[in-house]
Amino acid sequence: MNQVEMGVRRFGRVNWLGLYTLAKREILRFAVVWTQTLLAPLVTAGLFLMIFTIAIGPNRGDVMGVPFAHFLAPGILMMTVIQNSFANTSSSLVISKVQGNIVDTLMPPLAPLEIVLGYLAGGITRGLMVAVAISLGLVVFLGMHVAHPLILLMFILLGGALLGAVGILAGIFANKFDQMAAITNFIVTPLAFLSGTFYSVTALPPVLETVSRFNPIFYLIDGARYGFIGVSDSSPALGLVVVAGATAMLVAVSWGMLRTGYRLKS
Repeated sequence: MNQVEMGVRRFGRVNWLGLYTLAKREILRFAVVWTQTLLAPLVTAGLFLMIFTIAIGPNRGDVMGVPFAHFLAPGILMMTVIQNSFANTSSSLVISKVQGNIVDTLMPPLAPLEIVLGYLAGGITRGLMVAVAISLGLVVFLGMHVAHPLILLMFILLGGALLGAVGILAGIFANKFDQMAAITNFIVTPLAFLSGTFYSVTALPPVLETVSRFNPIFYLIDGARYGFIGVSDSSPALGLVVVAGATAMLVAVSWGMLRTGYRLKS
C-alpha cells in the first residue's frame, strides 16, 4: 500500500510550498492595488488625527499625562491595522465566493489549517505595513518615539491575526457583499470605535467601563498605546493573554469551518 492509499500526503506533514503560494497570493492581492489598500488607510488615519487634534486638541489638557494628540495616535494606528487586516481576509473569501472561484483555494492539497494560515499571512502583512507607515509618520510629524518597540510589535501582529481570523469567519458566513457590509458596519466598526480609541475607558461610567474590558479590541488599543507612549488603562501582560487567547479561539473556529466546508462547499 503506497503513501497516497494510506492517506499520507506526498507533501509531508506541512505543505510548505502550498502555504507559501497562498500567502504570496494574498499579499500580492493588496500590493498590486497599494493606493487603495495601503495609501488610502494612511490618508484616513492622518485625517482622523488632524480633525480630532484641531477640533479638540487646543482646548483639552493632557490625557494620562501625555498630550491629547500623542494619546490619540496609537489608538488610530491600531484601529487602522485591525480594519485593514479584517478587510484583507474577508474580501478575499467573499470575492472568491461571488466570482465562483473559491474552488481554486479548496481543491489544492492544502490542509484547512494551512488555508487559514495562508489567509492570515496576507492580513497580518497588510496590517503590519500600514502600522510601519503610520508609525514613521507619527515619529516625523508629531515628534513621538516608541517607548516599547517589542510590545508594540507583538500587539500589532496579534491585532492583525485576531481581526484576520474574524475576517475569515465573516468571509465564510457572507455570500454577498451586502452581507459583508452589514458585518463590517454593525459588528467590526462599533467594536473598534467603542474600545478606547478616542478616550480612556476610566472616564466612562463604571458599567460601561466594565463592558469595555470584555472587548478584546480594547486590549489591542490599550496595548498599542502602552507600546508607543508607555501608558495604558490595563496591564499589557493581561492584554497579551486576552488577545492571544481570543486569537487562538477564532483560528480554531476558522479551522473547524474550513475542515467541514461550512458555507463553502455547498
